[in-house]
Amino acid sequence: MNLIERLRSDWTYLDGFLRITKGTEGVDPEGLFSIADAIETSCDLHSSRDFIVFEDAVLTYAQFERRANQFAHWGLSIGLRPGDCVALFMDNRPDYIAFWFGMAKIAVRTALINSNLSGAGLAHCVTIASAKAAVMNAELIDAFSPIGSSVSLEKGAWALGEARRGVQDLGRATDAMPTHRPDRRVRGAVRSVDTALYIYTSGTTGLPKAARITGIRANGLMKVFKFATPVRANDRVLQTLPLYHATGGMCGVGSVIFAGAVLILQRKFSASQFWREAIDTRATMMVYIGELCRYLMNQPPSSLERSHFIVRAFGNGLRPDVWAQFVRRTGVRRIVEFYGSTEGNVSFFNLDGRQGAIGRIPPLLRGRIQSRLLRFDVEAEAPVRGEDGLCIEANVEEPGEAVGPISAEARQRFDGYNDEEQTRKKILRDVFVKGDMWFRTGDLLKKDRDGYIYFVDRIGDTFRWKSENVSTSEVEIVISAMPGVEHVVVYGVQTPGHDGRAGMAAITASTPIDLKDLYAHVSARLPSYARPVFLRFTPEAETTGTFKYRKVDLVRQGFDPMNVSDPLFVFDAETGGYSPVDGDMFRKISEGYMRF
Repeated sequence: MNLIERLRSDWTYLDGFLRITKGTEGVDPEGLFSIADAIETSCDLHSSRDFIVFEDAVLTYAQFERRANQFAHWGLSIGLRPGDCVALFMDNRPDYIAFWFGMAKIAVRTALINSNLSGAGLAHCVTIASAKAAVMNAELIDAFSPIGSSVSLEKGAWALGEARRGVQDLGRATDAMPTHRPDRRVRGAVRSVDTALYIYTSGTTGLPKAARITGIRANGLMKVFKFATPVRANDRVLQTLPLYHATGGMCGVGSVIFAGAVLILQRKFSASQFWREAIDTRATMMVYIGELCRYLMNQPPSSLERSHFIVRAFGNGLRPDVWAQFVRRTGVRRIVEFYGSTEGNVSFFNLDGRQGAIGRIPPLLRGRIQSRLLRFDVEAEAPVRGEDGLCIEANVEEPGEAVGPISAEARQRFDGYNDEEQTRKKILRDVFVKGDMWFRTGDLLKKDRDGYIYFVDRIGDTFRWKSENVSTSEVEIVISAMPGVEHVVVYGVQTPGHDGRAGMAAITASTPIDLKDLYAHVSARLPSYARPVFLRFTPEAETTGTFKYRKVDLVRQGFDPMNVSDPLFVFDAETGGYSPVDGDMFRKISEGYMRF
């Protein structure tokens, strides 16, 4: 980066930092504040403007708020009280947003539960939130009913538009409620640090955790992209992500509400229909998760990709290999990639479009952005400590765990989960000073000489093989570039007779993959220790509702053909390529006769 480029980037980040800081502050961390107050103010300001476009319906801000008021009065009518919780188990629709807003008006917490869950996972999410009631749409009654007897719901289960299988009709009950605002005194004692919502982790490595979203955190999440992107009143934001996810349900929805813009809400994401929907609804912006963009790029090129009006996008997880292709094919000029977690206090923003970067810390902002990268021991899965027992910052280009200082300051709060044990696991003590506390992201990042931050891997995903650290993300990017590969998940598996974990790639392909070509492809682009030892070809990759892969299941199944019906292959040094894993081959590997 030359001097002119550096100055231009520094100014972009300084200007963006000031806009974001000014726009998201103003709430006393210890004062009285409800996110409902902030949303009501915006609804008053934009009352006559269109707010939500959903299928054939259009709701103004005033109509939306009247619906939220009805939900609030319904809550009071069944005896919900401040501090109670309701589990919201619902597909994308305007009532989803109106419901949790209505609950906030009466100081009732809403647990935003993944609408794809069922069985034990669903029961777990309802239980850990201590929900007094559960609310769903009629289509999800059959998924909820089997767990109805295993969860304690003092106020019962309710569904929009239908009553059956022990579930009451919420639609009829709500339609009979008044549309005026409930008495504000009901939430008069709510503080900014009180929990407003529960948003769950995606559950890629186990059961989801319920992250506490306080009023002050909700305010920040909902306002940040109004200023970071920015979102303006004349924008029409296409939102296809699930509303139970923070990126779509908080950042996407919130940026629209506080800008007075239009939210084009889709029931679910469709790669084949995305650009047609964007054109028909005259969208000017989009909210993304990285894998959403990958799905779009896996579609055949189409003239629709260039016939839309979208010029800006914001989201997270856009991989470098997809980024360049996405910009080239779609013409979307401005992409604001960010890094952060629902519950954490570490966040970065890529404000100048550096492809592949998740953010930047310019030297002039180092004192204001206090997140740090710690030198990390992959085998011990812990930060490296010096002789004084304190942690050590990672060097330039050295992967390190991202951490953020925990304090009472709004941007540095960590409010934890509805599970104290899980909360303690995310706190690192004695980092730079004895007695200090820092939030652990669980992510390995690295910083280049210009201050740009890049994602490396999740801790636990990076593994040791042949005394070297293997980044699953790096291997996934290489294999994804192979023609015909649609999705790939890389992970480590234990192999008898070998230290560390051998690399395994679960590949979903649109066309048959020639194994000799694949081996030549990875050999030319990866060091020997990073090339996958095992391959698994799966017809469809299992993901969470937010497109994250459930590696825990893949790791557990391993490479045993008795556990896996998909075709399995192993690197065979004798042939210099991949050979099928059948019963005999599995026994050779298990007995330590195969050397890799």
